[in-house]
Amino acid sequence: MPHSTIQKDFYRESGKWLSGLQIITKCVNPNLHFIYILRKTQKYRKKPLIGIFWKLILRHYQIKYGYQIYSETEIGEGFYIGHWGALVINPKVKIGKNCNIAQGVTIGQQNRGKNAGFPVIGDEVWIGTNAVIVGGITIGHDVLIAPNAYINFNVPPHSVVMGNPGIIYPSETATEGYINNMI
Repeated sequence: MPHSTIQKDFYRESGKWLSGLQIITKCVNPNLHFIYILRKTQKYRKKPLIGIFWKLILRHYQIKYGYQIYSETEIGEGFYIGHWGALVINPKVKIGKNCNIAQGVTIGQQNRGKNAGFPVIGDEVWIGTNAVIVGGITIGHDVLIAPNAYINFNVPPHSVVMGNPGIIYPSETATEGYINNMI
């Protein structure tokens, strides 16, 4: 039996496949609760009445939890928010599968210059506390972005990025041990 996107997201937290009632009981965790609401809003986004209902619920919890993540944001399966705390992700950002994001992260638009636009983030990317990723850039697969890094340039796959301004260090095992319970 194939697993739903919500089940895959929740699997990342516990390493266990959960069913409907088990998922609801895990929603006492603010991170999982927000992901549940986000995924429901994404699922019903194009349905008139129920879509508006879920969008209002999402808006309430964006304010309550401090997560500015919108239903229009493309986020792959296995999304994991590591810690409760402010997050800002532009609605036009694309994030791959099995991505971990810590508190204080901003992933946003750059309005001018050669990298104007929105980031595209690959699979198996770990983004540390207070990292900032901006612009029409691409972050490859298997990339670790260290806490407090500032990224406004393309990052190749299998890399670790540290610092402000960020410096790229190639690593074939960049996220090994960092991406928990991959799907």
